[in-house]
Amino acid sequence: MKRQIILAVLVGAVLAYPNPDSKAVSQQNASPTVTTPLGIIQGSILATRLGKPIYAFRGIQYAKAPINELRFQPPVPVEKWEGNFNATVDGPACPQAGASSTSEDCLLLNVYTTKLPKGTENEKRSVLVFFHAGGFHSGSGCSESLSPKYLLDEDIILVVPNYRLGALGFLSTGDKEAPGNLGLKDQVQALKWVKENIASFGGDPECVTIGGYSAGAASVTLHLVSPLSKGLFHKAIAMSGSSFGNWPVPQNQLELAKKQAKLVSCPDDTPANIIKCLKNKTSDELAESVPKLKEFGSLDPALIWLPVIEQDFGQPRFLTAHPVELVLSDQFVKVPLLTGVTTDEFVSHAFAVTNNPKLSQDLDKNFEKNAPIAFMYERDADNSKTISKELRKFYLEDKPLDNSSLAGLVQLYADGVIGFGVNRAAKLMAEKNNESVYYYRFNFKGRHSNFYLPDSNNTVPYGVAHLDDLIYLFQTPSSFSGYKESDPETDTIEKLTKMWANFAKTGKPISEQSEDLDNVKWEPFSTKNKKYLDIGNKLILNENLNEKRYAEWEKLFPLSKYQGKNKKQHG
Repeated sequence: MKRQIILAVLVGAVLAYPNPDSKAVSQQNASPTVTTPLGIIQGSILATRLGKPIYAFRGIQYAKAPINELRFQPPVPVEKWEGNFNATVDGPACPQAGASSTSEDCLLLNVYTTKLPKGTENEKRSVLVFFHAGGFHSGSGCSESLSPKYLLDEDIILVVPNYRLGALGFLSTGDKEAPGNLGLKDQVQALKWVKENIASFGGDPECVTIGGYSAGAASVTLHLVSPLSKGLFHKAIAMSGSSFGNWPVPQNQLELAKKQAKLVSCPDDTPANIIKCLKNKTSDELAESVPKLKEFGSLDPALIWLPVIEQDFGQPRFLTAHPVELVLSDQFVKVPLLTGVTTDEFVSHAFAVTNNPKLSQDLDKNFEKNAPIAFMYERDADNSKTISKELRKFYLEDKPLDNSSLAGLVQLYADGVIGFGVNRAAKLMAEKNNESVYYYRFNFKGRHSNFYLPDSNNTVPYGVAHLDDLIYLFQTPSSFSGYKESDPETDTIEKLTKMWANFAKTGKPISEQSEDLDNVKWEPFSTKNKKYLDIGNKLILNENLNEKRYAEWEKLFPLSKYQGKNKKQHG
């Protein structure tokens, strides 16, 4: 594979003097500055894996701090500032359990590019806005978690925003006090900021791709159907997450709000009293109580605070009906979609159950109660008991739950938490969208993983776990970094970043067959051909991904339950 070689002396010169004659960019102690409609922003310089200089602008405020009277309120756009905005380091993450360096003043984003406008010259690069994972209760867009060092070897602009999490971002009481979806409205505000300001960084506001992982990917699928997101993006990447499957999408989470209130010694009698009291609790008190909302051991559900269908109280509504209903009634944005899964999504949860006799026994004896919690479907649905029985029969062969059940439980977690929803997203979009859908399975087993076999001293991956593909798109935590050119992982970094950047630019992950991409032709997925790209040691086009497994979920969660429910157009 061809590799880009940059001499160290050349890198040093570029790092010291980027765009020296630029009018839009000034240089002071190797700190680039950009003039935006909001004011001047001062950044810093990082380097890509291959040594290209990255102009990094981190911790840029895109909305006012959601504190005091703005807590539990929709995001308010940031106002113009005087002087230079210091964007040389990451800002804090949004409040979350077990994390340091958090603040409620967290509506910030990072912008990365390898080329800034030069006088009147501006090539307008394609933009990828990436929403982080974390189950809507953890994670951040900071450069240590989602480093640009791999993706920025491609000629795109990367934007990574924070959004409010947990109760602060998703509290929903089902009335005007807290309609819900504040974290998703934060994402909309970040996209508006991109539309209005990204040209100052050399980005094209008319070529924006939204991407995300897990909860971030579910967010992407919701932007496809949200009236608030229209016109703010032009392509979509949903990695290992979707709101189009079995995940509950409730009208509200009042009962969860009551639980949250009790955990911090607040009254739980009325929504108004709950919110009045919660407004006076510290953000840390709210964030640190999240683990106590888990219901099956310390594991599940993977998602606690959820996006909700907002009732109309005169507010701008992010989600007006169930996302599947909106797609079936043609109320969604038709854009190219790239989506897929890893081979062994959520394998860690399966091992946690089988390696814990108490949890294993609890799931075995109370399967109908615990299965909807663990595998993410509505508990109070009329047929939820039937669903649980059928899933146990299909995946576990109705046998007692023990170590011999591990393989079936791995598949059940993979399909319930991630796989079926992503598969349904691919099918729905391929059927209803007039743009291409590209479907993949990430099956490359490198030396590093987010889940290793127990007792292997973190040296032997079980397979290809949730988040394992992100290792090759972003330089994630330090344990996954430092790959040398000769390492087997390097090819996967180059293939994945190339395909994702191609998609952001053109809507096609592989524009033309090349040796660098194994001469594969990635055909769009359709409900007839069912093609997907297997991303392993080689890129191979296959078909019928986990067909029998997903067919079982299709039977248990038929589209017919959503048909004809939402005829009214949302505006």
